[in-house]
Formats: sequence, C-alpha cells, structure tokens
Amino acid sequence: MTVKKKKGRRIVKVLLIIVAVYMLMILWQLIGDIYSRLVNTHEIEVSEEWNGESYQTSIEWNLIVVNRWNPIPENYSVELTVLSNGQKVDSRIYPHLQEMFDAARAEGIYPIVREGYRTEEEQQEILDDKIQAYINEGYSQWRAERTAKEWVALPGTSEHQLGIAVDINADKSKCTNDDVYAWLAENAYKYGFILRYALDKQEITGTSYEPWHYRYVGVEAAQEIYEQGICLEEYFE
Repeated sequence: MTVKKKKGRRIVKVLLIIVAVYMLMILWQLIGDIYSRLVNTHEIEVSEEWNGESYQTSIEWNLIVVNRWNPIPENYSVELTVLSNGQKVDSRIYPHLQEMFDAARAEGIYPIVREGYRTEEEQQEILDDKIQAYINEGYSQWRAERTAKEWVALPGTSEHQLGIAVDINADKSKCTNDDVYAWLAENAYKYGFILRYALDKQEITGTSYEPWHYRYVGVEAAQEIYEQGICLEEYFE
C-alpha cells in the first residue's frame, strides 16, 4: 500500500470519528430532551389544588399573593425608596428592612440587598439572560426555557415587581452568604419578613428553593407563618 493511500485512509478514519462524535452529541441532546419531557427531575410538580382560583388574595398590600398562577394586579402601584447601593424597595417596608439589617449587624452579620424592585422590562431581561445561559451550556431552546422558568418568574408574576421582596446576600468582606441566610432564617420573621421559597414548599409556591429571597408580609403574619412552618399560599387556607 502506498503512503498516499495510507494517508487517505487515515483522513477518512478521522472524518468518520468526527462525524460519529457529532452524531453522538446530537443523539445525547435528543435523549436528554425526551427524558426531560417525560421525567424531569428538576420539574416542580404542582398539585391541582394550587391554581389561581384557589388562593384567597388579601386586599392588604403586604399580603398580596403573587406567583405563576396569580399575576400582579393591573392597578398595582408602588412608591419607592432608593437604598444606599442603588437598589429600590417599597417605601412602606424600608423602616422594617433597616431595623432588621441593624439588628443583624449588631450580631456581626452584614446583609446587603442584592436585588429589590424590578420593572417588568428588567424581569424579562433577567429571564432572557437565564435562558441564554442554559443554551450556552448546551441545553435545547425548549429545555433552556423550561429550566429557566423554574428559577426566574415570568414578567408580571414576580414579587420583585411589587417592591416588597428582596434578595439578600452578604457583604462578603465581613461575613458569608451562609451566615446571612442562617441569621435570616431564625430572625427575619421578627421584622415582618418571611423566607418566601422554602425547600419543602416548591410544589405549592411553584418556585425552587431560594434562601436569599425574603418577602415582607407584616410582623403578625410573618410570626404565624414562621411558627407553623407554612408558606404564604398556605396562610390563606
């Protein structure tokens, strides 16, 4: 066999290997999508009882239930206070938020508001960015959208658009996120805030566990929710 023929065969083999690997990647993606459709282990299964009509949405501003089944009321408006880092919150919760942060700092815990109020446009941008991030990881468009919506609320259904929910992290130069999350879990209710998306309430809230997301409901409601180990949706049962 001539050198030229051997070289030609090697090239063919390399090309076949490349094609085979490419086909396997496509097959793997298809299998992943099919599996995700049939048995998505990340999917939040929602009981039929948790639909929009079953909630008793309070007329009180601090007890409005907003989730994937209950969008923000069309006539909802909010007056905002700008925090020192540029984030914004409903002016009515600002004194309670400041009191909670002061109490945490007195105990050597240093929380900051990473995210406060968002406009509908900002919420859409966050969702789009999350979808694109999953696509960049190799997810199909359908799977990326589905997974992103488990973590990011659709515009019009996010508590951040109410101005009474905040994502709280740590000033990492002074403490860790885990320090902050642990302190909030034990103390936030004293100031009217609840952990909105608890680990064991995903089927009810429709949102994955977020140890940083706290929602103002008022001291009385927060204490009852905390002591009973329930979520906001269950509060109205």
